[in-house]
Amino acid sequence: MYQLLGQLAAADLVLSTATVPKALTVLWGFSGEISFGACLTQLFFAHVAFVAESSVLLTMALDRYLAICWPLHYGTFLTPRVVRAAGMVALARGACVMAPPVVLLQQLPYCGRKAIPHTYCEHMGVARLSCGDTRVNIWYGLATTLLSPVLDAVLITVSCAFILHAVFHLPSRGARHKALSTCGAHAGVIFLFYIPALFSFLVHRFGRHTVPGHVHILLANLYVVIPPALNPIVYGVRTRCIAERILCLLTPSRVGMGREESSPGVSLPR
Repeated sequence: MYQLLGQLAAADLVLSTATVPKALTVLWGFSGEISFGACLTQLFFAHVAFVAESSVLLTMALDRYLAICWPLHYGTFLTPRVVRAAGMVALARGACVMAPPVVLLQQLPYCGRKAIPHTYCEHMGVARLSCGDTRVNIWYGLATTLLSPVLDAVLITVSCAFILHAVFHLPSRGARHKALSTCGAHAGVIFLFYIPALFSFLVHRFGRHTVPGHVHILLANLYVVIPPALNPIVYGVRTRCIAERILCLLTPSRVGMGREESSPGVSLPR
């Protein structure tokens, strides 16, 4: 569990760091320019982090499915080695998905327009600036969207359905409430992560002339800001051991006094 939370935190950190600083400079009017190389770099790291985070969320859904539906096999299937391997696969998956678009964007001819109607660089946002044929970019982006985040979201939904089916058959009301609380928080964060992201990806390809630009930009910024801000609360503070550790770090003097008062044994002479 802690390894999965660490992988999720790393993906959130890269995703928000790659996009939010430049978006703030644009929104605050400090700087609305970026070089082509920096734009491709931002695009690559942001999309790799998104695909990696989607893979980590899928692994976390599998973790909860095994813990609730197959508790006796949990330690056999999800060993620390398997979780580390899943993290490496998530990173490699993101890099393999996003390397071809960067190459395709470098080979396109650019003329005329040089302004992206967005606060950070996206694959199709940059491709629309080209005066060449972008059909390969469009179809590749659509295929990777369907085979990466959409597929992950479908599998997560299926795992949640199995979890709910198992939860409602639990004899204890307290166990049902605890399982539903955990899955509900997980589903809420996933909803805020996938819906705006998929909306932004699809608008670039099919809804440029029907969806207002400010609505598109708002939702596109939502999935790089809100989930990284909520994940430490949902998965960190709600985890008892992590919450206790945070309290220990924030109140060291009080914790130290408690340890001295509760420690058994006799006092040593001075």
